[in-house]
Amino acid sequence: MQPCPNRVLLSLAVAMLAALWGLDAVSVAPNRIVAGTGYPLWQAFGWPGAGLATLLPVVMAVLATYPVRHRDAALLAVSVLLLALMPFGLMLAAHGWIKPGMPQARLSLGPACWTVLFLLSLCLVELRLKMRLARSAMALWLAGVAGVWWLCAALWLEPLALVQEFQARSALFYRALGEHLALVGVAVGTSIVLGIATALLIRRFSVCQPAAFALLNFLQTVPSLALFGLLLAPLAWLGANVEWLAALGVSGIGWTPALLALTIYSLLPVVRNTCIALEAVNPAVLDAASGMGMRPAQRFWQVRLPLALPVLLEGVRITTVQAIGLTAVAALIGAGGLGDFIFQGLGQAAMDMVLLGALPIIAMALIADALLGALADIFRREAIRQGDAL
Repeated sequence: MQPCPNRVLLSLAVAMLAALWGLDAVSVAPNRIVAGTGYPLWQAFGWPGAGLATLLPVVMAVLATYPVRHRDAALLAVSVLLLALMPFGLMLAAHGWIKPGMPQARLSLGPACWTVLFLLSLCLVELRLKMRLARSAMALWLAGVAGVWWLCAALWLEPLALVQEFQARSALFYRALGEHLALVGVAVGTSIVLGIATALLIRRFSVCQPAAFALLNFLQTVPSLALFGLLLAPLAWLGANVEWLAALGVSGIGWTPALLALTIYSLLPVVRNTCIALEAVNPAVLDAASGMGMRPAQRFWQVRLPLALPVLLEGVRITTVQAIGLTAVAALIGAGGLGDFIFQGLGQAAMDMVLLGALPIIAMALIADALLGALADIFRREAIRQGDAL
């Protein structure tokens, strides 16, 4: 039995009810150019759908107010259920407002749906922390919800504007996704190698540590567009005057400045976390390793590095999530990636095209955060076990 109400989830549930009944649930437009018409909850989903959409937040509010057994687990189940049922509500709206004689008509999520999605994400974060769920467990819940959304979108939600944008540009989308992943992968991989090497050097020559961190902190504060602009002139000169660099495709625009900028931005978290991780290893554990006859190299590779790995992986996690987001800006200098859809959509005032680029970036960042966080947790448990053994 829990002694007091969960005020955070109660507030979120009340905010959901206010959004559902105070904002438009969906928007219907006759074509891509004309602005859509918003419809409130009871018109969009019908009274049965509106009743169910209202019931679940009410249940959350009641559960958050009154202490019952397994309250947090019940709140988690209701939150996930509401997430999973949302595409079925969109199907009801599409069936009611998109007629067979309207081939160009499209359905978009209204502010009520977006607000509820945001509030549900806050609910899931609160419940994961309160229940101390592993990232992997929460990822499985969300993977099931994502599967329901994907199935509904693929089979029954063709009038959804986001689905129509994807169908019209599927080949370009997959190419942009590949470019995005390639830029992130190369930039993060390069920054890990350079960052760990830099951390080892400044740890060995500690007199250089303040200057090194001052430089990395300065580079981190330079705005991304400004850094792209600073790299444009020297890279254009190198591409024009150095033959082998030109053969590699080095120029002032394209993948070269994007890759350099992303690598520069990714260095600080890796270097900082590597230094902190290596210094945080308990000296008593290292003394025990020395007492067992380990040489310095063995102590580093078999004791210090495995114990430091969880904190080091946290730096890689931060770097990866940051790079996934920053790569979107690289589209402005012709590097490709999902940012192309974002900026094209902004130029055409087509918000669904913006979402076609933005939502996969958000999904990739969340997946990378969950996977690397879960991996860090595994290594943290192993480090504790290894430290206790020594």
